[in-house]
Amino acid sequence: MSSVAPSERRPYKLVSREFHPDDSIIRVGSVEFGGPRVVVIAGPCAVESQTQLLQVASSVHEVGGLVLRGGAYKPRTSPYSFQGLGMEGLRILHQARQQLGLMVVTEAVDQESLQLVAEWADMVQIGARNMQNFSLLKAVGSTKKPVLLKRGVAATIDEWLMAAEYIAAHGNPHIVLCERGIRTYEGKTRNTLDLSAIPVVKQLSHLPIIVDPSHATGHWSWVAPMARAGIAAGADGLIVEVHPNPQEALSDGPQSLTLPHFRELIESLKAVAHAVGRQV
Repeated sequence: MSSVAPSERRPYKLVSREFHPDDSIIRVGSVEFGGPRVVVIAGPCAVESQTQLLQVASSVHEVGGLVLRGGAYKPRTSPYSFQGLGMEGLRILHQARQQLGLMVVTEAVDQESLQLVAEWADMVQIGARNMQNFSLLKAVGSTKKPVLLKRGVAATIDEWLMAAEYIAAHGNPHIVLCERGIRTYEGKTRNTLDLSAIPVVKQLSHLPIIVDPSHATGHWSWVAPMARAGIAAGADGLIVEVHPNPQEALSDGPQSLTLPHFRELIESLKAVAHAVGRQV
């Protein structure tokens, strides 16, 4: 039997439950991640136009969503794919925030975009591709802005928590983790949503954790079942992609919910949340 305490063996300290036994509540404006309410983040994969974004934002607001997502900067596998509207996308997101009171989360892809995202948004997203971009993690740690840290596509839970540790070690404890699916040998879904990561992370860390069933499944018809499963497993929230016309989406149309399907999802979540002592 080793005489070394578990907290001493783990390389992450600040995000460890041994360091901070009680659950952390991460506040983004008036929104609390990690409290009794399941936080729903929703919006299009990419901000395409003012009309598109405001239509989705209105729907999110109507059903009780608290946080609006939308990519102004898009890291894409192909250099020929839509890369986002950049600064114009941030302005459109800000307009939706002003009109509807929704908090805004959007991705920073490098240190240059980080400065703008931190200025215009309420929460900075670090995407799966950048989970181990250590210079970016250090920079976002210096912003003190709430961070949504997605798990890398092939990252272990320890690697994910170490990425969070980079942010915390550079002065920013305001971190929400996001399980968005990992790459396995299964080819039917875009990724494999690792639901077991939710209770594992809850045991190891005090940070809130949400799930992204859109990127995990890659198909809109599987989003709702996996969203419900995530809440049942103890997730503190969801982030889902919603588009007025997914067939015409410039990014991730197949996994985007229509506005009616999004409303149906929210209704279906209420019973599951209630069953585990939460509310939507």
